[in-house]
Amino acid sequence: MFAEIAPRYDFLNHLLSLGIDIRWRRKAVRLAGDPAGGPILDVCCGTGDLALAFRRRHPNGIAIVGADFCRPMLVIGKEKAGKRGAAIQFIESDALKLPFPDNAFGLVSVAFGLRNVADTDRGLREMARVCRPGGRVLVLEFTLPRVPVIGGLYRWYFHRVLPRIGQALARNRYSAYNYLPASVEEFPQGSALLRRMTTAGLRDAKAFPMTFGIATLYLGTK
Repeated sequence: MFAEIAPRYDFLNHLLSLGIDIRWRRKAVRLAGDPAGGPILDVCCGTGDLALAFRRRHPNGIAIVGADFCRPMLVIGKEKAGKRGAAIQFIESDALKLPFPDNAFGLVSVAFGLRNVADTDRGLREMARVCRPGGRVLVLEFTLPRVPVIGGLYRWYFHRVLPRIGQALARNRYSAYNYLPASVEEFPQGSALLRRMTTAGLRDAKAFPMTFGIATLYLGTK
């Protein structure tokens, strides 16, 4: 599914979010703070937008690695990084079995990808495993707004408008843009995800809602 939508993935992300996704990533990078000298690992990196945001924030000295299991996404990410002169290493790998030793990274992140991992808890444990003690784990993910009016409008857009636009502009055999709202609704949110992060070995886990709660940033320390 992700391989089929890869060529239109960036365009549709920005179109369907009205460009707000760019601000979400910038805020996530800012709130992540100092990665304790790095390096930084971005899991389920897709086409590399969050890894590139980290590179802009830390232009020198810190190694950044983007990992994803979808090769067409990685190809696009490498092209984007090359055009920008951004030093990012892209690796094809499974988020449930990361090819890195324990305690290897000062910051481990995932943006809009954890809900696509087959086992959420195992994915969080892997992220925590490769994060060094004192380092941080960052999860940026879609959530459902709790304010009644905004929540109602969002659900209408999410179920009625977004899938039609997405499927029309990025035709695929898997109804990827129907999968998106379904996966968001099924994914643990707020305190439920914070509890899972704590169980995975992270402390002081906090949630930072963005744009009326359409997205939420979760941060925990190893």
